[in-house]
Amino acid sequence: MSSPTRRTFLKRTVAAGAAFSTFTISGTKSSGTVLGANDTIRVGVAGIRGRGGSHIDSFAKMKGVQVSHLIDPDRSLFESRAKQVQAMTGTAPKCFQDIRAALDDKNLDAISIATCNHWHSLITIWACQAGKDVYVEKPCSHNVFEGRQCIAAAAKYNRIVQHGTQNRGNISWARQVAAVASGQYGKLLVSKAYASKPRWSIGFQSIEDPPEHIDFNLWLGPAPEQPFHRNLVHYNWHWFWDTGNGEVGNQGVHQMDVARWAIPGATLPQRVTSMGGRWVNSTEGHTPFTDQGQTPNCQLTVMDFGDTLLVYEIIGLVNKPGVDGKNYPSKVANEFYLEAGVIKDGKFYPKGSDQAEDLVETELNMGPGDIFANFIHCVRDRKRDALHANIVEGHLSSACCHLSNISYRL
Repeated sequence: MSSPTRRTFLKRTVAAGAAFSTFTISGTKSSGTVLGANDTIRVGVAGIRGRGGSHIDSFAKMKGVQVSHLIDPDRSLFESRAKQVQAMTGTAPKCFQDIRAALDDKNLDAISIATCNHWHSLITIWACQAGKDVYVEKPCSHNVFEGRQCIAAAAKYNRIVQHGTQNRGNISWARQVAAVASGQYGKLLVSKAYASKPRWSIGFQSIEDPPEHIDFNLWLGPAPEQPFHRNLVHYNWHWFWDTGNGEVGNQGVHQMDVARWAIPGATLPQRVTSMGGRWVNSTEGHTPFTDQGQTPNCQLTVMDFGDTLLVYEIIGLVNKPGVDGKNYPSKVANEFYLEAGVIKDGKFYPKGSDQAEDLVETELNMGPGDIFANFIHCVRDRKRDALHANIVEGHLSSACCHLSNISYRL
């Protein structure tokens, strides 16, 4: 029997979702709840381990916001996370394993998605159809096609959709990008991104039955059917193609986004070249230079945007000695190489000089608050143009990551 594809999963879930009456996958435009200025916004968090805890914490602190729903295929998480919410807000949230049941609840206004990458776009689309606004973690999609559908759903159902590339709301990055765009330093020649964090061996885990508290069918969702092993949960799914996008779609999408943001008018590149591999230290107790992961932990990508090259670099063997005995430091950064010099670390370095100068003063036009507060502000005001990271920009930066991986895998 062949494994179901992601698109056939979408079709099959139409029938499965029939029990949830207020929305359907192919339904007509949903208007959602009309919120007044003083109404409480009820937010559900989907994916509550790891990054989801930050979502819960951020929304629970806000005035006029209630973390009303928690959603995760792993029901063992509900007790501790529900206690976290109740301790912060005084109100216990509803808990669901199935996202469709939560989206069917009329007492839910918005969904915040911190699931595995392969679920991001489907929940985004379903939520838009159900009349909910969406905060979706980066990358918004698992492939280019899905990102386009997220844009279409946000437009068709008139929803506010914020993307989790939070550097768009960072004033330091905004100033550097504005300085690049000012023309004071000449043309931007190279926009460089680094996302080098320690990504060493994950070893090997044997096939086994899923734990009783995890609904593994729901966890897989639109991913191809496959057996359970412990390296799929709860973080290492990033390093498997069916569920993650490697480091470029993990930490790297933040730096990819800033690099593309700095290139005037950049959407998608004209050409992409990517190379790399998955290397692990032979001293880690595994078969030399192999582990169970699939995605590269070292990768170099060059993208042609016409007058500007975007260069993206991952080196995952950092922060401890490798086979050569050297300890290479991690580096997560962006640098902008212009005709007159380099902008890095929030300063300008003239060509041929190591003396830093303050950046030129520029006028910034940024929406209010951090990326979570900005999302809530826009949910109330219904102004998409005030979003720090709207779904179109999120899709384009995510698509650059996908194109990088496509080139690598060819």
